[in-house]
Amino acid sequence: MKVFTDVSEIPADFGPSAVTVGKFDGVHEGHRAVINELLGVAERDHLTSAIVTFDRHPARLLKPASAPIALVGNDQKLDLLAATGVDATLMLTFDHDMAWLSPREFVKQILVDGLHTRIVLVGADFRFGHKGAGNVDALREFGAEFGFETRLIPDVKPTSDRRVSSTWIRELLAEGDVLHATALLGHPPAVQGEVVHGAKRGRELGFPTANLSPRSEGLIPADGVYAGWLTDGETRYPAAISVGSNPTFEGVPPKQVEAYVLDQTIDLYDHVVLISFADRIRGMVKFTGIEPLIEQMNKDVEQVRERLA
Repeated sequence: MKVFTDVSEIPADFGPSAVTVGKFDGVHEGHRAVINELLGVAERDHLTSAIVTFDRHPARLLKPASAPIALVGNDQKLDLLAATGVDATLMLTFDHDMAWLSPREFVKQILVDGLHTRIVLVGADFRFGHKGAGNVDALREFGAEFGFETRLIPDVKPTSDRRVSSTWIRELLAEGDVLHATALLGHPPAVQGEVVHGAKRGRELGFPTANLSPRSEGLIPADGVYAGWLTDGETRYPAAISVGSNPTFEGVPPKQVEAYVLDQTIDLYDHVVLISFADRIRGMVKFTGIEPLIEQMNKDVEQVRERLA
């Protein structure tokens, strides 16, 4: 997949293309349905398939206090988009210049002059341009003017009353329901970050853990113990994962992510790893001492083996 971060990087001979536009946070099943349709259209009409997305949720710039945490970081998002088979992704920086583009400027600069678009696929609630002033009807009018077709994609609804959305997935992760979130995402929820030195309590207890930097990317699920995987480069290891502050010890920062790799002793310091959550084992508990904690950790590891099997 070719990746562009600015319209100026797109070659003059790019396309003609079939395009879809959106935040694509999490690249969930709803997004994948749109992308699958995009790929089908591009193949039938001999077009280049392209996605237009953004480096952050627009609210991070416009309403930072109420902006949602991204389900995935930009590197994760690009990896997930590449796995769909799309030809190219244009990841634009959502800055003040982008926010002030009128709907017409957005269409002319990005879709027409940049990507040489022939077909645009969007959902019924699609908005674009300054303050979201552009809608599907406006897109159709611009299409008639500039020579592209607008096609609507229906929502994906696993139940009869609610469409798949990043908001729904955030709600599930806030409850620790990673199984249901996985079903909506089409892949396990994950966080990515650098492994840093911690207090080394896990090592002292016989369960050395890889501690993620607080600056990790991706939405961390509710506090608790999870079965999952730690991926380092091309290698994936089964892991027992702890999320949150450890209430048995004082001075542990909140929302700490630690992964104990099963049956392996590996040096991961300074590595950027991906930690994926497959299933929740239990919530966070305060223990009366070290021995009950170690006993429970052994039980957790056995449950992790069972869940991942």
